[in-house]
Amino acid sequence: MNKLIFGNLVYRPLRSLLSLTAVAIEVVMILSVTAIMLGMLNDTKARTSGIGADLIVRPANTSFLVGVSGAPVSAKVADVLARLPHVVVAAPVAVQFVTGKALENIFGIDFESFNALKPFIFLSGTSFERPFDVIVDDVEAKSSNSKVGDEISIMNHQFRICGIVEHGRGGREFIPLGTLDQLTGSEGKASVFYLRLDNPANDTVVAQEIEHTPGMGGYQVQTMQDLLSQMTPSRLPGLEPALYTVISIACIIGFLVIFQSMYLAVMERTREIGILKALGASKAYIVSAILRETGMLAVGGIVLGIGLSYVARVGVISKFPTIAFPITLQWIVWATLLSLVSALIGALYPAYKAARKDPIDALAYE
Repeated sequence: MNKLIFGNLVYRPLRSLLSLTAVAIEVVMILSVTAIMLGMLNDTKARTSGIGADLIVRPANTSFLVGVSGAPVSAKVADVLARLPHVVVAAPVAVQFVTGKALENIFGIDFESFNALKPFIFLSGTSFERPFDVIVDDVEAKSSNSKVGDEISIMNHQFRICGIVEHGRGGREFIPLGTLDQLTGSEGKASVFYLRLDNPANDTVVAQEIEHTPGMGGYQVQTMQDLLSQMTPSRLPGLEPALYTVISIACIIGFLVIFQSMYLAVMERTREIGILKALGASKAYIVSAILRETGMLAVGGIVLGIGLSYVARVGVISKFPTIAFPITLQWIVWATLLSLVSALIGALYPAYKAARKDPIDALAYE
């Protein structure tokens, strides 16, 4: 049977190639979309955890998505927090979500307090010297091919790169807090406050102290672990539906192409199927032959799709170094299963139709 199936595939090379390509596109879509979406999410989690804080304090009714709520409260709240027992550092940060060559959060920081959470590791340059200085991480510097002293545009203003630091400190571009407030028209404001404690075990005590501090009863207080646990596809607006929509479309494409390919193949091989049935082939044998042929096409397409996904990964990372593009074993397995199942489902009706052919009618078919 395997020799017969392989012969059928080779005899119709263009149709076989189109089917392989359709399955490969399905795999590439699944792996690429999940890699970009989940890669960005996991990269954000990793950079948030690298800030070095034990607690994060946000104004009431603001999202855990730092940057989408603006800077709604006075930065002087940091002074109140810094005076609480067990609080070693209180760093006010204003985060502005901007769209430009990429979607990114610009961090407006008070350098002394933010650096005290976990010191920057400077690869070159120094901290802020002027109001319109910017510190960038090494990934951003590589992406824009920038060095210390170069100027870059942020929020339609020119900033001089004063320092390049190792990545993993929340944002990729850091400017003075006062400068960001000036640009956004919210002078003296902050979006969030990062706290470092004398002992992380005192987080519950500090949270209670904040709650009982006059004027701060409505503030949200979270440990960094709690914040990171919220960064999942189900908690981010639109991410999970978008992910499942793209995967569904990819599966539908694979299903339709395989269905069409196998249906036409059955129509073209009517006489061949009649000969097999006249020689005693059972319905199960015919169905098995069609499904095994589909399985071979699907496996070939899956292997091709995985290979093309890695090629796409190299291309995306070389063009956009700031975009994370992890291809994980978990999603390779899921893409394989989804592609294989959708291909086999697409072949079920053609296989059923082939098995029901009357051998006498099939032999008489011209």
